[in-house]
Amino acid sequence: MVGAVDWVEAARIARLAEQADCSGLVFTETAQTPWMSMAAAATAAPSLQLSTGVAVAFPVSPMVMASLAWELAGNTGGRFRLGLGSQVRAHVERRYGAEFDPPGPRMRDYVLAVKDALAAFAGERRLDHRGPYWSLTLLPQMWRPPRHEFADVRVDVSAVGPWMTRMAGEVADGVHVHPLHSVQYLTERLLPAVAEGAATAGRSPADVDLLVPVFVVPGDTPEDRAALVERTRMQLAFYGSTKNYAFQFDDLGWEGTSARLDERLKAGDLPGMTALVTDEMLDAFAVVAPWDEVADRLVARYAGVAATVTSYLTLDDLAAHPDHLGRWAEVARAVRAAPVPS
Repeated sequence: MVGAVDWVEAARIARLAEQADCSGLVFTETAQTPWMSMAAAATAAPSLQLSTGVAVAFPVSPMVMASLAWELAGNTGGRFRLGLGSQVRAHVERRYGAEFDPPGPRMRDYVLAVKDALAAFAGERRLDHRGPYWSLTLLPQMWRPPRHEFADVRVDVSAVGPWMTRMAGEVADGVHVHPLHSVQYLTERLLPAVAEGAATAGRSPADVDLLVPVFVVPGDTPEDRAALVERTRMQLAFYGSTKNYAFQFDDLGWEGTSARLDERLKAGDLPGMTALVTDEMLDAFAVVAPWDEVADRLVARYAGVAATVTSYLTLDDLAAHPDHLGRWAEVARAVRAAPVPS
């Protein structure tokens, strides 16, 4: 997973990922947009799969978003998939100056608009999207992007709650799972909702990929793992302070954790937040293991469930320990070689 970096760094990271036998990179959109960094990465490491995880949808016209996806798909030889997310109200309305409500139906219309634009680019049908939030009906020939042979651009959605996950199952090609997740959440909440949504569209749940970011914390001793453990506790505490994610703790018997995290966040007590994330919570929400057990733990947890797993913390670890690249490569090779349950 790659955050805000300059083009030179994006290219360097891509070459490292290719060297480490990783299948690809997922670019987030936080302090900057992902598009130029992705182009730099694609040029530097032509074998990698690239995805946005996720691009903020609502401030960008679906036509512009589809055009960016089309261009990246063509220039990477089909090795790009578009991950979309709604972000939260405060950012969409106050940082981007865009409309937010209602986020679920708005995202559904957005995904369909992007897919209609992509189909029009491919010449599959005339552009005629008339939704409740976006209308796209004009695409003169001189404004149509150049054709290429990689027209099957996958469009994925970030989804957590039941409405959005059902919608993703209905209209999206994949679901970007939130980094704050447990196996119980995947099996008892997310997958049933995706299946329900897929059924309404006459699709198989197998048509919807799960793209799963994971807090992978390797190290052969507690001391070796200490820095990444602390980083993971901090990130889990930050995510967990959001009231919409409270059920992630409640479902596992840790009722009230989200409210307590929020109290400490509002008080500016970051160490207090981190301390609330127990070892048991780490085991539920992260993969903490010696190096030679990491791949087996990932396969045991996600094989047959996730289409891809993305390591959330690899770049953090490599920044402190560049010599760990070979060990990450061993993990990547072992995970990619593992058989997929039928």
